[in-house]
Amino acid sequence: MAVKFNLPTYLTFLRIGMIPLLAIVFYLPWEYSRVVSTGIFLFAGFTDWLDGYLARKLNLETAFGAFLDPVADKLMVAFVLVLVVQAEANPYLAIAAAVIIGREITIASLREWMAEIGQRAKVKVSQLGKWKTTAQMAAISLLLYRDELLGLPINDLGYWLLYLSAVLTLWSMVNYLIAAFETIKQ
Repeated sequence: MAVKFNLPTYLTFLRIGMIPLLAIVFYLPWEYSRVVSTGIFLFAGFTDWLDGYLARKLNLETAFGAFLDPVADKLMVAFVLVLVVQAEANPYLAIAAAVIIGREITIASLREWMAEIGQRAKVKVSQLGKWKTTAQMAAISLLLYRDELLGLPINDLGYWLLYLSAVLTLWSMVNYLIAAFETIKQ
């Protein structure tokens, strides 16, 4: 079976390619490195939305794209969480990041296993998963930026949103595990 590349797939590859660029910019000894890193992350998030939108709107959905898109998302989130924790090492940030990364690995593995037994639909993305992702992306953006903006404590807001996304992460993971368990016990 040949893999078809199309615009949404190229956008997903672009998102993966932005990971090393984000790392380079993040570590540059430059006063705007945080702002530009945040911009790269936000642009990556936009390409995530855009590739999905184009795939559905232009009927360009492929099995390879459906596989690659969440891989790109998880790579970007895990990588940037590691950057943020490394830059501002403390246990509260590290625990929240570990919960999020651990959940992503667990659910990705669960989805793969459920697909192998023909039950992937039982663990498809839920509305709760979408809220979790939104909170996660906002939190990571704020934590990357970190500086006050218009008098708002951006870093503190990022922490609170990250804690919220960690709670949503655990909640959605439990829901997925329950759905999978109900399927396999039948």
